Amino acid sequence: MDPKGLDGIPLFANLSKKEREQVARWADEIDEPAGAHLLDQGRLAHEFFVLTDGTVEVCKDGVEHDRRTASVVATTPVRAIVMHSREFGAMRREMPTVCSQIEDAIKTRLAR
Repeated sequence: MDPKGLDGIPLFANLSKKEREQVARWADEIDEPAGAHLLDQGRLAHEFFVLTDGTVEVCKDGVEHDRRTASVVATTPVRAIVMHSREFGAMRREMPTVCSQIEDAIKTRLAR
C-alpha cells in the first residue's frame, strides 16, 4: 500500500516516515461492500484491520480466548488497512517497538 495512506491514522501517528514506509510494505488496503463480514466471532485471528473509511456494526455475545471476540459487518462500503499474521510476525521481529504500540492499542480496545 502507499505509505501516505497511513498518514493521519492515530495508530500510526508516532511512527517515523521510515517506519510508516515499512509498515505499508507489510499491509494491504482493501475495499469491501456494505454487508461484508470482516470478522466473525469465534474464528481464529489471522489478521488485523484498521478501518479508515466507512462504518461497521460490532456484534458480541460472549468472551473467547485467542479467537475473535466479536463479529464485524460493514454497514456501508468500507476501506481498511489489513495486515496478515505472517507480516505482523515480520513486524514483531524487525520493529518490536512498533508492534508493541499496535498490540497495546488492540488491548485497550478489547478492554472497552
